[in-house]
Amino acid sequence: MPRSTLHLPPPDPALPVALFAQIANAITDHIRGGRLASGDVLPGSRVLARELGVDRDTVIAAYDDLEAQGFLITVARTGTIVADLPRGVGVQRGLARQVGFALDPGPPSLHPAPEPAGAIVLAAGVPDLRLVPSELIARAYRRAMRRHAAAALGYSRATTGHPRLRSALAHLLRDARGVAASADDVMITRGSQMALDLTVRAIVRPGDVVCVEALGYRPSWAVLERAGARLVGVPVDAGGIDVAALARICARAAVRLLYVTPHHQYPTTAVLSAGRRARLLALAHQHRFAVLEDDYDHEFHYDGRPVLPLASADPHGVVVYIGTLSKILAPGLRLGFVVAPRPLIDRLARERYLVDRQGDHALELAIAELIEDDELGRHTRKMRRIYHARRDALAAALRAQLGDRLTFQVPTGGIALWVETTPGLDPDRWYRRALEHGVVFQPGSAFSLTGKRVAAARFGYGACTEAEIKIAVRRLAQCARP
Repeated sequence: MPRSTLHLPPPDPALPVALFAQIANAITDHIRGGRLASGDVLPGSRVLARELGVDRDTVIAAYDDLEAQGFLITVARTGTIVADLPRGVGVQRGLARQVGFALDPGPPSLHPAPEPAGAIVLAAGVPDLRLVPSELIARAYRRAMRRHAAAALGYSRATTGHPRLRSALAHLLRDARGVAASADDVMITRGSQMALDLTVRAIVRPGDVVCVEALGYRPSWAVLERAGARLVGVPVDAGGIDVAALARICARAAVRLLYVTPHHQYPTTAVLSAGRRARLLALAHQHRFAVLEDDYDHEFHYDGRPVLPLASADPHGVVVYIGTLSKILAPGLRLGFVVAPRPLIDRLARERYLVDRQGDHALELAIAELIEDDELGRHTRKMRRIYHARRDALAAALRAQLGDRLTFQVPTGGIALWVETTPGLDPDRWYRRALEHGVVFQPGSAFSLTGKRVAAARFGYGACTEAEIKIAVRRLAQCARP
């Protein structure tokens, strides 16, 4: 066990208190103040005597005195440690429990409730951490550190991200998504949530009208509301966001920004139709509002070619395109990006510098290498095959076990499936019963802008094997019984 560093003041010979008693009192203050806890190992008497500039016998006397009082004990082969607290001795454990100044409540907590131990988690948007290419990432990271340690670990002026990753990502976006971006049009962020936050900080002002999908991503709404936006929900159907309804909103209000998930609408997984895509871009150009396109799972497409992003067909510079590499690699890596015209990228860089001077350039170099060597591409293709099979397994199990209680369309991609419940099956009650049976999913009301009940649910299949999916659906069927 490591020994504690005490940082005691040197005893003062001019005081009318013996030197050993001054040392003992200082150690007692550490214990009472919570800076030393039960079981902490104190420095050896020789070490502490040298640090304080006193004889070793003086430290031994202080330790003996504290041991007699019950504060310390001696343990063979360990040394002098802090004893369990003597009865009647009051201790302030660590810092004060309350702040001593006014503090507003701040944003609500958006963390989901912890899952029951051993539960099968059909949570939306969660990839399978058992499939993370950890050794591949580790090798790339080691190579980056070996070759570029000095540059990667120092301060950098590259607030927008390491140039090598920006270049690799721009090439990937051009080839795979049709987004004609150069490295200067790309900014690397610590996840797509940071990309969203920086973009909102740069564009939205208090009182601005911001349109969002009426069923959508709650953390994005929290960012917008913190910026003072007035949120207006736009209906969503099987063709994605209702652009005709958006046009009616634009006719009566000055819309500043639209936050939209066109590739696989979150949470319904609907794909924005080609006609609506064209009308949306024309509407944004006509009314001069920004389109914040969140392409959170573009890699996962299974049936034919993927629908290209709005950003690939934007000649007027209205689209701000954000995405992530975290879902294909690992959520903990926190790698997102923004693609936008350079004036906005420059503005985002200035916003970012205030809170996060630069990203993790060692990690960014490692990921750049994975992209350049097509290791990321190979891993993506592998994950696509696995998640495709899991999607089909979930759809088949739901039809077999709950076909009379649910209706759904099999999504063309993504790692989640949206179902609508028939009358008599309350999704919120079903969710609570499922928790008791060890299955976690998300009821439709979790995605409602107004908080109203939604007769639907979202099942994520990314984190579960096909066998786990079958077990989960059997339990869900049991919980759905009247």
